[in-house]
Amino acid sequence: MLTYEEIRTALDGEALPCAFVDLDAFDRNLDRHLAILRPRETPLRIATKSVRVPALIRRAMLQEGTRGLMCFDVDEAAALAQEGFDDLLIAYPTLQPHKLATLAKLTAEGRNLSLAIDSVEAASAMDRAGLDHDVKLRAVICLDMALEKAFGRVHIGVRRSPLRTAEQTLTLARAIRDKPNVTVHGLLAYEAQVAGMGDDSPFSPGQNRIKSWIRHASVSDVKVRRVAIADALRKDGFELALVNGGGTGSLDSTTPESGVTEVAAGSGLFKPHLFDYYKSAYMRELEPAAFFALEIVRRPSATVVTCGGGGYIASGSAGPDKAPLPWLPRDLRLLPMEMAGEVQTPLESKVDPREDPLMLGAPVVFRHAKAGELMERFREVLLLHDGRIVDRVPTYRGLGWCFN
Repeated sequence: MLTYEEIRTALDGEALPCAFVDLDAFDRNLDRHLAILRPRETPLRIATKSVRVPALIRRAMLQEGTRGLMCFDVDEAAALAQEGFDDLLIAYPTLQPHKLATLAKLTAEGRNLSLAIDSVEAASAMDRAGLDHDVKLRAVICLDMALEKAFGRVHIGVRRSPLRTAEQTLTLARAIRDKPNVTVHGLLAYEAQVAGMGDDSPFSPGQNRIKSWIRHASVSDVKVRRVAIADALRKDGFELALVNGGGTGSLDSTTPESGVTEVAAGSGLFKPHLFDYYKSAYMRELEPAAFFALEIVRRPSATVVTCGGGGYIASGSAGPDKAPLPWLPRDLRLLPMEMAGEVQTPLESKVDPREDPLMLGAPVVFRHAKAGELMERFREVLLLHDGRIVDRVPTYRGLGWCFN
């Protein structure tokens, strides 16, 4: 892991704020992902929204054991196809005619694209686009893998699809089969309440035991339902090219026995700070790999320094866990009444400034709460190897890409 002195030396003369990735940690994290999956012979599909840097997506895809990309938008998939990527699963549905036209054109060109849907309306929209371009589009049926209790009155997990049972899924699959320009390509069954919910959080310690129970109960529930739904479709004559599930936080529990033929992950390559808060030994082994640095521009008091910029707040339910984490130098903390702001971020030092003064103009290194969202703030990212900048590559923003 890079030290503060190594980072400060590497960033000397660079414009701040800046984003950078430790390639050595990135590669080790990828190796850890593949080491879990290799004995199961389960391929890893890279979740692009968690990276948003084509050069790093390409770096990951060069490794044996990766297969295809999971995109979050049709236009993103089209842009990545132009970059030479193929086997693109678009994980979020759309009914917009211009986006479905793009999907149809790329499919007609021979690209392997599929779109996750969960309604007859979406299937009909795909069918119209396929008819207009004389091509059959690939639909991946998206399932709801949230945990429900009390006969559905308690819903634990994200609100995704209305499809939870084999019967519901078969109804949609048969409706798709009746449409000449759409085919059922597979299933997307993502257990968000396992993959994305840490159970060792310092922000809500009183809930950690409950979260551990939810994770454990969800693993069992997902395994039963995902297997049953996939089996029901196969028995009805559907050939599933893929059954996708999992995420970084559930890579160790998303196995072929739980019904998947592949898993998707991406955030763990960067390990944002929300992924520090898991009890899983696998999650604890992952290393922080993506950072941003702000310049110290003020010293309002002997124990407080102020950085320029830094208000890079993560999406999701609002709370202190979504704020960036001061990482290096150690013993810095956000001020509860100000937190990270658009134009300035004050930090209080726990160290006696007479012993370890923080100099004006010096960088402070932060970690974002989430992974790819950081890259929305920067046009380029610096790549470090052995503590030295070895390249600088564009993010989606740097290429002029803006999706959703």
